[in-house]
Amino acid sequence: MRLNKLTLEEKRVIQEKGTEAPFTGMYEKHKETGVYVCRQCNAYLYRSTYKFESNCGWPSFDEEIVGSVKKALDADKRRTEITCARCSGHLGHVFEGEKLTDKNIRHCVNSVSMKFIDQKDVVTDSSIYLGGGCFWCIEAFLNILPGVESVVSGYAGGDKKNPTYDDVCSGKTGHAEVVRVIFSPVQISLEKILKIFFLSHNPTTLNRQGGDIGTQYRSIILCDSLMQKEIVEKFIQKIMFNFTDVIVTEVKMLNVFYKAESYHQNYFKNNPEKAYCQVIIAPKIEKIKNNFK
Repeated sequence: MRLNKLTLEEKRVIQEKGTEAPFTGMYEKHKETGVYVCRQCNAYLYRSTYKFESNCGWPSFDEEIVGSVKKALDADKRRTEITCARCSGHLGHVFEGEKLTDKNIRHCVNSVSMKFIDQKDVVTDSSIYLGGGCFWCIEAFLNILPGVESVVSGYAGGDKKNPTYDDVCSGKTGHAEVVRVIFSPVQISLEKILKIFFLSHNPTTLNRQGGDIGTQYRSIILCDSLMQKEIVEKFIQKIMFNFTDVIVTEVKMLNVFYKAESYHQNYFKNNPEKAYCQVIIAPKIEKIKNNFK
């Protein structure tokens, strides 16, 4: 992950957990339409519609883009610090119970910790390709996430052109069953999608998920850009100690994605009565919903 060069004042606040003087920040009274992003790494943090006037002296928001902000108690246990989920840069503090908005929460953020992107320059969607066993499962799990705009089942990671399902099942194409996920970074972060992806399958079993065995069922992430690949690799380094065994997820750049046959699309939604859907997919969906909160 590449970090932006910071001024001494920006370093004092973002890296040394300082605070800018009240009523001095450039975004304290800011009312333009767009998105506020992390000054250190450009991760999307807050939509302008989340901002409200609190008269506290710093920009205030009553919601964050899903997965973009981390919360932890200060060393003195008196306040809850908020940091960028991607780079851990200090943003400010969060307060609850003030009843300033219906959401009853206030993210008190230093202006110097953020940059603003005008709505016309906001990237409204992005994509990533994920495989972790049968694509019926991964598709169903990711389809429930707010901010995910579409999930399409298909094949990628191999060499054969225009493969069929039978071709891929032979294990001779090099392709894996994957899903193309198109999402809005304004509503959900890539890190949040990755968190759910790694909860949805076992990334430590090589070429296998449960009873599905073969290279077509391997854990794999295919990226659209080198920057995205860096984010994925850093995320895996961060979670690797959560697993007893070594994560074997393959991470590489996407070459080409082939959409799967129509009967594979929205399989869980179209076939809820099938035994596979009831026994394998449905119970995990409840687990995913609980972890998304």
